[in-house]
Amino acid sequence: MLEPVDPAVENAIAFLRGHLSGILRFDSEHRPIKIIVAPDGHLAASVMVAMIRSVDTTLCLPDEDDESMHLHVTLEQFDENGPKAAFADRWRIYHGDPPDVRWATISIDAARFNGLFIDGEALMRPNALAASEAAICKALNAAHTDLVRTACLTSAEVGMEKPIVVGVDGSGIDVRGAIDIVRLNAPIELHNEADALRALKKVAGRSV
Repeated sequence: MLEPVDPAVENAIAFLRGHLSGILRFDSEHRPIKIIVAPDGHLAASVMVAMIRSVDTTLCLPDEDDESMHLHVTLEQFDENGPKAAFADRWRIYHGDPPDVRWATISIDAARFNGLFIDGEALMRPNALAASEAAICKALNAAHTDLVRTACLTSAEVGMEKPIVVGVDGSGIDVRGAIDIVRLNAPIELHNEADALRALKKVAGRSV
């Protein structure tokens, strides 16, 4: 039996996946940070030692105003050559060269979004397409660059000379441009490469 869908949680997850840059508040410091969503649903980032040591840490996406998502989070350092090396690799694919040599997974304890408080565990949803994600990205980049470019322009009004698909999950596609990541929310649930291609065509306004 399928669990009932909570619109507040779904909206929060969609917002989170569409905003991968923000501000991390720790102790009395406020620093910009870029994150990725790992396949297991946790976040990960290149971080400073002081961020890891802080016991009171808030991640604000995309910034600190009242309209942003505010996440109370816990950071745990990991070795980029250890079992979670793929998280650091994923971060580089999304954002390029890291600002620090240290890495941390970021667990969401709780979130405040749209006036509601949401349990953090509900936001850390694993990617059901994790096993096939790399293959789908490779296929889209090999044969459908023009379609991806049109979808980014149509959906986000962002022109990209050389768009690169860097991530795919059940609800959307992440595309890296020269400056930032564009999130293409899928109008259908994605289960495979065919669904991703069909979603791109819908977003780009082409016949399916």
